[in-house]
Amino acid sequence: MAQLWGGRFTKETDKLVYNFNASISFDQKFYKQDIKGSMAHVRMLAKQGILTEEERDEILEGLGSIQLDVECGKLKITSEYEDIHSFVEANLIDRIGDVGKKLHTGRSRNDQVALDMKLYVRDEITELDDLVKKLLKTLLSIMEENVHTFMPGFTHLQKAQPITLAHHMGAYFEMFKRDRGRLADIYRRMNTCPLGSGALAGTTYPLDREYTAELLGFDGPTLNSMDSVSDRDYVIELLSALSTIMMHLSRFSEEIIIWNSNEYRFVEIDDAYSTGSSIMPQKKNPDIAELVRGKTGRVYGALMSILTTMKGIPLAYNKDMQEDKELTFDAIDTAKGCLALFTGMVGTMKFRKDVMENSAKNGFTNATDAADYLVNHGVPFRDAHGIVGRLVLYCLEKNIALDDMSLEEYQAISPVFQEDIYEAISMKTCVEKRVTIGAPGPDAMEQVIALNRKYLEEN
Repeated sequence: MAQLWGGRFTKETDKLVYNFNASISFDQKFYKQDIKGSMAHVRMLAKQGILTEEERDEILEGLGSIQLDVECGKLKITSEYEDIHSFVEANLIDRIGDVGKKLHTGRSRNDQVALDMKLYVRDEITELDDLVKKLLKTLLSIMEENVHTFMPGFTHLQKAQPITLAHHMGAYFEMFKRDRGRLADIYRRMNTCPLGSGALAGTTYPLDREYTAELLGFDGPTLNSMDSVSDRDYVIELLSALSTIMMHLSRFSEEIIIWNSNEYRFVEIDDAYSTGSSIMPQKKNPDIAELVRGKTGRVYGALMSILTTMKGIPLAYNKDMQEDKELTFDAIDTAKGCLALFTGMVGTMKFRKDVMENSAKNGFTNATDAADYLVNHGVPFRDAHGIVGRLVLYCLEKNIALDDMSLEEYQAISPVFQEDIYEAISMKTCVEKRVTIGAPGPDAMEQVIALNRKYLEEN
């Protein structure tokens, strides 16, 4: 006997299955790439005599009109279509009739979606690279202006040795420069065209895959049709690179949050990148830095998700791989937003140079240089280390810096100290005598800045 609710349940289930299977809600994001790929495919089909020139021109005109209507809002991408491919093809047939049905000749949705995703990721890599480059330009500007801005360098979040703000910013310059290199590597490695691979075994039509690849700006066609439709390595690589970019932004944000605190007061964040408290009128919170730090976990999650999705998929295409899109789109948008906002925040931030220098002095960052002074006057390093340790203890008891001790106080601990100790442990001397490439000394720093400036001009 039929169940009383069987008909209704089946209908609801069918609808749920359709919605669960559909991707239009998110893959509509690459409608431009889908149309671009279709246009190249049609041109190739005509070149090979599979379509006539009239059919080619009619289809191209129809595809162009669809893109224009979507961009101006005249045509809406709605959930009545399963995916962006069916949206484009259905609208094309509505506009030009049966000739539109020839669009999909020699093509599968498998190689079509592989192409669309590659085109989209490739475009986004270019935009991401531009954003990282803008951040690098901002950092270089700070470096150029702060070669002589002294501050403490840290290890274990403890003041260690004096450096300059230019040197500190230079460390982040190197990180983001490597990030650009990773993006370039991904672009180069992924730049092969999967279109023409069919569902997984190619096609019997005499396609010119090299021509299609050339039209779309690829280095050439992919060389294995099974791998072509099931490869998502480039997505994983991009999410890995984005995770590294976010990690660098998060480290930087953490320092800005610390520097912005009342205890440090190294920086003042511009009002445009801060918020206040609803109850405490004195507060100026580093919300943008905190959000960047927080959103890092979101991008990490996307990477782990796609790695987990792909780990058990046999060749070739499987529907699981549809999961690559939403999380990749979100991670890209998150990283782009964070890069843009972070660059604006850093570019408008004011540095409290006097506070930075006093912090370096009061943190005994010149203690190593005091030990080097003794070594240069014939004291064995291990003995010099112990003598300076006693100096630090004395200063802590007196609540003074090494620079504040009198010569008599120095000589009471070691008669080796002479009047030139003050010059030897000045912030200026401590920094300027570090002259090897990569060190904070001004000559070395100017050399690095020149190299960085050349890098940005050439890349």
